[in-house]
Amino acid sequence: MSGFVEKPEPIEVPGLVHLHTGKVRELYQNEAGDLVMVASDRTSAYDWVLPTEIPDKGRILTQLSLWWFDQLADLVPNHVVSTELPPGAPADWAGRTLVCKSLRMVPVECVARGYLTGSGLAEYDESRTVCGLALPEGLVDGSELPAPIFTPATKAEVGEHDENVPYEEVARRVGAETAAQLRQATLAIYSRARDIARDRGIILADTKFEFGFEGEDLVLADEVLTPDSSRFWPADQWEPGRPQQSFDKQFVRDWLTSAESGWDRKGEQPPPVLPEEIVAATRAKYVEAYERLTGTPWS
Repeated sequence: MSGFVEKPEPIEVPGLVHLHTGKVRELYQNEAGDLVMVASDRTSAYDWVLPTEIPDKGRILTQLSLWWFDQLADLVPNHVVSTELPPGAPADWAGRTLVCKSLRMVPVECVARGYLTGSGLAEYDESRTVCGLALPEGLVDGSELPAPIFTPATKAEVGEHDENVPYEEVARRVGAETAAQLRQATLAIYSRARDIARDRGIILADTKFEFGFEGEDLVLADEVLTPDSSRFWPADQWEPGRPQQSFDKQFVRDWLTSAESGWDRKGEQPPPVLPEEIVAATRAKYVEAYERLTGTPWS
């Protein structure tokens, strides 16, 4: 069992039609046919959307995505049309709202890995492969890979796991030409972002992108290169062979699996409310990631 502890009621705004409630975002459509994405302060862990929000998280994700879209503009077009609030939208939407092109989305999570960890490590330990790609012996948690790899996954519903699949399965589902475009774009974006992050003392271990088509053009969509969609590690603390420190919701995961929370991850009860100190520490990590990457203070 998993999903939302309490699924929120979407806010109604004149001129907008609510389409979907995601783990973090509310998705609307305006009268022009554009999509309106509103990033909430919700957070998820272990396939649950938690009952406790992280203050400013939605704004940080949105503003960091916009910064990255600018850094990547010469590599791939993106879906952002405007950051202006729709008429009648609540003031709280400021800074967390993107008006975006409505694309023909490709139903693939495009994952790039430069380091071995997470589900990639689990598969490697079993078969010395990740998504069917053979890797050398002797790698451990946190090892840098010989070269970045494209390890796609199928998109899952809220409360379900995305499933890693071989490249050949992507080609079968979306066609060989589209699969090749996805792989090329994913690795090019990852390589650019990895170098930018490295210059700022941050390792981009892995990340995931979503793409859609506008006509024949492949367009980068959703959020991009945030702590929710990427593993960012402080470079000066990187030490292969153990779990790495990270700029994300690791404080949340660690507390939920601790004896203090009293929560059984494998049981049927939803996760409990997060303590204030875990919320504050998690917010601080998101802010630090934003400030270190962009070079500008969060306000």
